[in-house]
Parts: sequence; C-alpha cells; structure tokens
Amino acid sequence: QVQLVESGGGLVQAGGSLRLSCAASGSFSGIKTMAWYRQAPGKQRELVATITNSGSTNYADSVKGRFTISRDNAKNTVYLQMNSLKPEDAAVYYCNADIIVRILGREYWGQGTQVTVSS
Repeated sequence: QVQLVESGGGLVQAGGSLRLSCAASGSFSGIKTMAWYRQAPGKQRELVATITNSGSTNYADSVKGRFTISRDNAKNTVYLQMNSLKPEDAAVYYCNADIIVRILGREYWGQGTQVTVSS
C-alpha cells in the first residue's frame, strides 16, 4: 500500500515561513514527478509547484520567488519551503506524486495539511 504523508502545516503570521514535508512509503519502484497543490475554502484545487525526479522545478506565478520545492530521492520525500507568507496562501496543501508500482505509474495524493496565515 503506497501512502503519501504530509507534515509541517500550521499557523503563521503574515511574512513568516513554514516548511512542508511529504514522505512516500510502501512498495514501489520509483517516483517520477512530485508536486504540491493547495485548496482554499470555496476555491478549486490549484497547482503550487512541481519537481521532476531530475530536479527540474516549476511554480505557479503567485508563489514564484517565495516558495521553493525540493526533494530527497533517497528519502522519497518532497519539501515545500514557504517564505514571505501572505493571508491568501492559507489553504489545505496536498502532496501529489506519480509513483511507479511494478511497471505502472499511478497518481497518489496525501491527506492534506492545513496552512493558516494570520494578517
């Protein structure tokens, strides 16, 4: 059973920082692209950042220059360093990964972690 488990959410003041982590566990052959999404109340889930297994990254315009996605392939973990947080960054953040089980790739989601930003 493959699982993605997130941690690191919480309450922070505007301008502050948080670091989210997401670790994959279970039996699998490898992990391709990993990503972070977020969903605020009443809004659709949106892509925040992606990182390939070779380290190429991509960011939503709204977080460029403030957020950094990284991964540790040895630990099967992806991180999201969030700096200069704004109230509009408040959301449930979800980890997403394309994980190869045997020979087939499949998309997995974490359970989500709440990020609250006070103004």
